Amino acid sequence: MTISANEVKQRGVSLFDSLLKKFDEVIINVRGKDKYVVLDMERYKEFRANELDLAYMQTMNDIEKGNYKAQNAAEHIAELKDEL
Repeated sequence: MTISANEVKQRGVSLFDSLLKKFDEVIINVRGKDKYVVLDMERYKEFRANELDLAYMQTMNDIEKGNYKAQNAAEHIAELKDEL
């Protein structure tokens, strides 16, 4: 479901309650371009959990392949400063 930013301005956030009962997500269109997505909190939590699971799997894959380096805090801070 796509709505305009103007519609949100006119009807307020209560608009989302009614729309999210019918649709999984609401896309807000600003000046003819899709710009934002509104989800209910449970759906957002599912997306976030999936995102964290994927990051964990990628990290474990990197560790398995040896794609990491071990360093202490001082070394890490020095490396960060060098990158700036």
